[in-house]
This record gives sequence, C-alpha cells and structure tokens, in this order.
Amino acid sequence: MNELAQFLAYATKVFHLGALLRGVCDRRPYPEIPTRPILLSLLLGVVLRVDSYHDLAKQTKRRRWRHLVHWHRRISHDTFEYVAERLSLEDLRRTLAQVNRQLKANKALESCKINGLLFVSLDANEHFASRSRCCPDCCQRELQESGADGGKQTVTEYYHRYVFAQINGPKFNTLLDLEPIRPGEEECGAALRLLGRLRRVYGVRFFQAVTVDSWYVQGPFLKAVGKLGWEWCVVLKQERMEVFQEARSLSRDQKPRARFHDPERERDVQLWVVKDLQFSRAYGQPVQVVHSLEQWTEKQVIGGEKTSVPATSDWWWVTSTGLAVYPPALTYHAGHRRWGIENKAFNELTQHYHLEHCYHHEPVAMLAQMLILMLGFLLFNAYAVLHSQQIRLGQATLKELAHDLDLALEEALPWDQWFASG
Repeated sequence: MNELAQFLAYATKVFHLGALLRGVCDRRPYPEIPTRPILLSLLLGVVLRVDSYHDLAKQTKRRRWRHLVHWHRRISHDTFEYVAERLSLEDLRRTLAQVNRQLKANKALESCKINGLLFVSLDANEHFASRSRCCPDCCQRELQESGADGGKQTVTEYYHRYVFAQINGPKFNTLLDLEPIRPGEEECGAALRLLGRLRRVYGVRFFQAVTVDSWYVQGPFLKAVGKLGWEWCVVLKQERMEVFQEARSLSRDQKPRARFHDPERERDVQLWVVKDLQFSRAYGQPVQVVHSLEQWTEKQVIGGEKTSVPATSDWWWVTSTGLAVYPPALTYHAGHRRWGIENKAFNELTQHYHLEHCYHHEPVAMLAQMLILMLGFLLFNAYAVLHSQQIRLGQATLKELAHDLDLALEEALPWDQWFASG
C-alpha cells in the first residue's frame, strides 16, 4: 500500500487528523486561502522534512500536493509567513495535547513509566542566533571576537531559546509543549510558565514528576513545582552547597542501598541514599539525595591498538520526599533518562527537522512553526514506532521512511478524497 496513504489513514483513524486541523484558526480578517490548506501544507512540510518556507512553496506546485490539501494554486512563501504570524497558538497547543492524550489512552506511554510514574524532562535549547536581525522578543548577549587587525572587539548577538517538555522512554518519546525564554529572563521563569500551562492543558495527573538538570537547583523553583502537584528530581552538581556536602559526608561510611547491573547503559551500579536533609530556607522542606557510583569498561585506542579500560562516574541527585518511598533505582533511571530530551528530541530535530532554522523571524510565527514542528514530529514518530512494519522489522530507517512518504505522493491515487469534508 502507498506509504503516505498509510500514514494519513493512521493519523486519521487514531488521532482524527482532519478534525484536529479544523480546530486551528487564524486571525486573518478576509482570508483568500482557507486556513486548512495552509496548515496541512505546513504539517506535511514537517513530515517530509522540508527546510524552509521557500522550499515549501515549491512543494505546493506539485499537482498531487494541491489535490491533497484541496487548494488549486501554488501557495507562496509570503503567504506562509503571513498566516504563521496569525495562527492561534492556543489552538495549536490544544491540538498537540489532544494527540498526546490519545497516545496515553492507547497505552503508548506505558514503556515510559518508571515504577508506574511518568516523568517529564525539562530543558532549554537555542533556536537560532543572528547578529543582523532583531525582533522585540530576541534575547541578546555580548561576545568578544578577534577583528581583522587581531584586536578584540565586542559584538552583539541576538538569539531565541525555548524550554521544552518531553516524556521519554526506551521505546517511545513525546514532546508536550514549549515556552520561549523572554529577554533578560532566567530559564527557571520560562520553565514555571510552561509547567503552569501543562497543568491547565493536560491536568495534574497526566504525569507525576519532573526531572531537570542542575540549572534548576533553586529553592523557589522546586517549591513552585511541589505546589503545582508534582514530585521532582534534580541533578546535584554544586559541591559548595551544604546539602551536597552533608550528603557526601553521611553516605561516606554507609553500605550501598542497592547494587545492580544496568543492561541498557551496560554498567554496574551502586546506590547510596541519604534522607531528611535540609535543602534551603527558600524551599523549607526536607529532601532526599541519591548517590550513584557507576563502573563499566570502555574501548580506547592506545598505541594504535584497541584496549579495554575501566571507567567510573559519580552522579548525585536531589529529590522531593514523595519519591523517597520508591526504591532508589527509580531516581537513578529518572535522572539518567532526562538525557533523552537531548538525544531523542533536540539532536533528532536539529539533524533532520531543521530545528535551528528560523523560517520567519517574528515571535508568533516562530512559536507557531515550532508547535507545528512538534506536532508533525510526534505524528510521524507515532506512525513509525507504533505502526510501521518497516521500522519494527528494521527494514528502513526513519530518514528512509520520510523519503518514502515523499515519493509516495507521486503515485496516481485519489489524493483529493483525503480531507474532502469540513
């Protein structure tokens, strides 16, 4: 069967794609082109990995593309920019949430659970940087660089960063939402706005805990996460902090609380636990610290020959007391799985979905395109991981599957029957 037809049938049957697209509006007063053909083109552009609005405009010249989106003429890149500035961000976020809720209802997130808990990873990623373009929402920084005469000069660089929320697991990963970091704002401020919206849109029970890196080791932030109704797990790196020094001192003479072999990361693990520590006055509640000593063998080239060399690493995590009732291995897995947002989201989106390319430098348009990017990425991954026989049997890579979808559009099928109503 035609690969693109299979993808559309899957997205329609499982997620009611046509209804989802009809639920997204824009603020154009007298639109010449309906919202749906533009939005569907933007979504297809993500799935087929089109890298700019200019290239997307060229795609709309294809006869069967026009049949599929139900618009008889080419759509210009100016139109994509104009509409992107006016798309409803609330509608796009609600659409993304509906897809994620359906995935959870279909048990697709079961493999992401650790001891029955779903952890959301938060992390920030830079979208793009420029020295010549600036919008009202650009952050800026001063950089030192060498001039033509060898002397140092200061230049201003403008950039955009977003905090992403992701649930990740060994089999499947999903992005929930993102929030831009405002000029002069710390990452924690944007993360709290993101968490507040996740609570409103998804509800407090969609996931149970939040895991973040050492940037978020701040009492007010962690206290706010607790007030929102979630447990938390944070990487502890600041050796100057009293809680770190106390945990290290108290665990020094203890026997490990747990020992096991982690087959996924191929290492032997020992865990120590110190409970009822005081974190800070701003937090005002006791916390738990888990220390992990990990040992493994890695291959190194020494003197032109491959040699097995023993390696070790130490990790420290501080968690809310609600996680203290679970085995310490939960903290170990949750702490390390946080890296999934780097490896399975940022890297994948950057390498194959042009995450760091600015399609149109305008705040609303940028955020709308990022949400459409997340939606297309999620639909494609759900189809590939949960449905595609080629991927399950190892007969194709995700890149090859995306290429097959593009080629499939050239087949002479009744594409105008898709999305014909509404």
